[in-house]
Amino acid sequence: MVLKTFNVQEEVYNKFSSFCKGYGISMSKQIERFMESMIEEDPVAKSEYLEKLDRIRKGKFIKVKSFADRYGL
Repeated sequence: MVLKTFNVQEEVYNKFSSFCKGYGISMSKQIERFMESMIEEDPVAKSEYLEKLDRIRKGKFIKVKSFADRYGL
């Protein structure tokens, strides 16, 4: 694994960071998956990725302030 630096607009970064935190997903992994989807030779992979991302966005989620309190851990 390598560490890379990219320049992005702060507003875009903040929105995406908030999105990832809200869904409990890794920002780095999402960027990596996006990059992989862009270089895939098989367009089905791109379509599957976008469909999966769309399902995640539309999913039903429960807001939990404290996982330990909610689930007794």
